[in-house]
Amino acid sequence: MAEAAGAPVPGPVISGWAVSSPYGLGRHEFAEGLRHGQRAIAPVDKASWPVPYESAALVPGFDARAVLGRKGTRSMDRVTGIAAATVGMLLDEYGAGLAAAPESTGLVLGTSGSVQSIMDFTRDALTGDKPYLVDPARFPNTVMNCPTGQSAIRHSLKGPNVTVSGGAATALLALQYATRLLRGGHGTALLAGAVEEFSVQRARIERVAEHGGADPQPLGEGGALFLLEDEEGARESGRPVLARVLGSRFRAFQETGRAGTVLARCVADVLAGAGARADDVELLVPGTPPGLLGKQEEHALDGLTGNRLPLRSLIGDAGAASAAFQLAAALAEAAACPTLVDRLALVTAVDRDGTVGALLLRLS
Repeated sequence: MAEAAGAPVPGPVISGWAVSSPYGLGRHEFAEGLRHGQRAIAPVDKASWPVPYESAALVPGFDARAVLGRKGTRSMDRVTGIAAATVGMLLDEYGAGLAAAPESTGLVLGTSGSVQSIMDFTRDALTGDKPYLVDPARFPNTVMNCPTGQSAIRHSLKGPNVTVSGGAATALLALQYATRLLRGGHGTALLAGAVEEFSVQRARIERVAEHGGADPQPLGEGGALFLLEDEEGARESGRPVLARVLGSRFRAFQETGRAGTVLARCVADVLAGAGARADDVELLVPGTPPGLLGKQEEHALDGLTGNRLPLRSLIGDAGAASAAFQLAAALAEAAACPTLVDRLALVTAVDRDGTVGALLLRLS
């Protein structure tokens, strides 16, 4: 039967996810850390990380060679290693049937790139010995789409390969992009999410950045990826339907004092698009940025009474991976709480560079 004119087009479902977090590699470690309210922020080893921070939330003991093996990792930087490891975990657990159609399986990855790799390569170009000056094998790390491309090559994903960058809203933008690709028939299954690395150069930049009038928060790192496909494809492959993506909305603001008003419009629009009301939202996972932006986000969510799941105080400022961790937290909470089945969850993000976003899910 044809859909009625004007009827909303069903969104994709999330049928799997994987996470590399300051709690460790894997969903279980992440879920347990959240369930116990464990603060993953710990003192920084200044011998290894000469940074202007006393504490941070690192993926414990992460080493690309140890996790991925020696092949192809000699010149791999940290953010690419985290991305490749997370993609691998997702495919290992949920990849049944995907290998049979690699051209239809793609990756939409959000990242800010590696400022450490960029600065290291630039320094080598200025100070290295002639005639070679730089290690050419490290040049790919300076390009923002390196984690996406290397992860796809390593795991034989031959479908769409897209890199998205949008600050704290990066993961939400990546999921929206993946949804559009699926609706356009450019793939049947897409991995979407975001990653971020901790590094000396990132720490130095964040230390002097503007944080809404507040002190900079401890930095975090890691990433989370989600398998998006239509419900029929998930069930045919024996994968669970963990959540349905009902919609997302994004807007921009010029003045920090307007961020709350703009975000409130996003929330109202995404609820209206799903035919839902504010009191239908059972779970809220806000970004909780510091300073004025955090207050603006609180103002935008004042009319929603659902349970709030704060995350930043436990795992720090995860940069581009922030919203990915928020979405992962919503799925982990749903798995642990049967009363959330068929209820709505809202993930919001406010980025200091002027982007706000809201993602609405129906949990399964």
